[in-house]
Amino acid sequence: MDTLPALSGDDRITRLFTLVPGSEFGADALAAIEEVGGRTLPWDEACARSYDLVLAASPKGDLHLLRGPRVLLPHGAGYNKSIPGEGSGSASGLDPVHLHRSGHDAPPAALHAVAHPDQVARLAAVAPRAAERAKVIGDPTLERLLASRTLREPFRAALGTGARRLVALASTWGPESLLRRDPGLPARLAALLPYDEFQLALVAHPNEHSRLGAYELAERLAPALAAGMVLARPHEEWASVLVAADALITDHGSAALYYCAVEDRPVVSVWRGGAELIPGSPMDALLSRVPRLERAEDLAEAVRAYRPGTGREAARAAFAHQGRALNRLRTELYALLGLAPPPHARPLRLLPAPRPAARTPLAFDVDAEVAGDAVRVARRPAGLGVPGHHLAVEHGAESERLARSAGLLYRRALPAPAAHSGVAWTADGWARHALSAYPGCRTAVAILPSGLGLLRIRGRAHAYAFRVEPRGEGGRIVRADPAAAASAVHAWLLAHRDRPVTTARVSCVLGDRSFDVLLRPAAPEETAEAV
Repeated sequence: MDTLPALSGDDRITRLFTLVPGSEFGADALAAIEEVGGRTLPWDEACARSYDLVLAASPKGDLHLLRGPRVLLPHGAGYNKSIPGEGSGSASGLDPVHLHRSGHDAPPAALHAVAHPDQVARLAAVAPRAAERAKVIGDPTLERLLASRTLREPFRAALGTGARRLVALASTWGPESLLRRDPGLPARLAALLPYDEFQLALVAHPNEHSRLGAYELAERLAPALAAGMVLARPHEEWASVLVAADALITDHGSAALYYCAVEDRPVVSVWRGGAELIPGSPMDALLSRVPRLERAEDLAEAVRAYRPGTGREAARAAFAHQGRALNRLRTELYALLGLAPPPHARPLRLLPAPRPAARTPLAFDVDAEVAGDAVRVARRPAGLGVPGHHLAVEHGAESERLARSAGLLYRRALPAPAAHSGVAWTADGWARHALSAYPGCRTAVAILPSGLGLLRIRGRAHAYAFRVEPRGEGGRIVRADPAAAASAVHAWLLAHRDRPVTTARVSCVLGDRSFDVLLRPAAPEETAEAV
């Protein structure tokens, strides 16, 4: 689909789609075409017609039955992988068994478009006649990622990343993929990484989505998804997530090379060896030079060990003509059609904004270390790891069982329509109710629309108000979640339970950031605000 803008805006051309039989993953490919409104033809009908051009992303199957000049397009990055038991064992996409499937002496394609000169040499080594029609055009998919780099901040805003570091996991398909070999890694990372410092996203190969189906894949990933992990959709959204990511954990799938070509950011390998990765390929070179993640607990150390420039070097070995691929492809396709291209090419289609996580954790095991007036807080989704200093639960959004176990209950103000429905708690009224209804709760916090927190702690007569102040970083404003600040205040008050409190300034430390929290007695008008 990323190549079709090369022919966009030309009413002399009619675009039709069909699916070559034989792939167990075909249903989702058709779904992607239907999603954009493409017209599909049944295979038998497609074979009965003649075409001025046949574009294909793979030489596999009975492609030769389609009548017309064939163009093989880049598929994936770098021809890095072979499929054991399929073809001759050459790299998928360069296998002579598929390239010469028609059995004729002539090369099977009028044009074999590749992304890098090294791929022409590799093609010539296994299929010399096919290499006669090979031309280096670059990678049109990469072109969309490069053009969308300016959308990194909007993509992160759409994902809800905020000031957190977005760690993406990339899994190819097949028995040697990350999801097959270590399906529990996403959940282990979600249990280890503090929620206010990190966001997780998973980019899974479309074949893995097809193999399991959306429901089954989500069920298998349920613990990580419940902890707030983003599961990127396989069509386009995977690329948007890679543009937004700060670090990548990858197996031997080629998504990593697209990530490396966009920006030079850390890459960590979880590849454990096998028969699929082609020695000497760009992915082989990348994985041999980046840090390896042996345990989820070692992620921070592995990311720090990444040597800047390593990813870019591997990407240069996979992609030539970066930023010019679509124009080069356009020239070649119109030459084959015998047509002059339209004078005005349509601008490149940018990637769409990704969707946020389907679920947001609303109960946290909180580690809180008090040192004077500073409190280091690390919130992790409840139930995935060991309990912390206290359990913090958003009331009305999580189960009653968790609410009954919480040391800190908090409530966020209802959306405007609900708040004006006729009945609403006051901030202090709800805090008093929570302490009365939940005997195990030590602190109840109502978070007002302004971000102010109204707090009552068991054993103290007064209601307190607190506000977490934003911090400036390089011309930007960074804000902390008031619920994280509530955990800091809760821990600080418990540590100073015998100390009278009038006004205090508490430092809430989240990772390498510190936020000032001003704590004081609540004013009457604040206690009466609706939540």
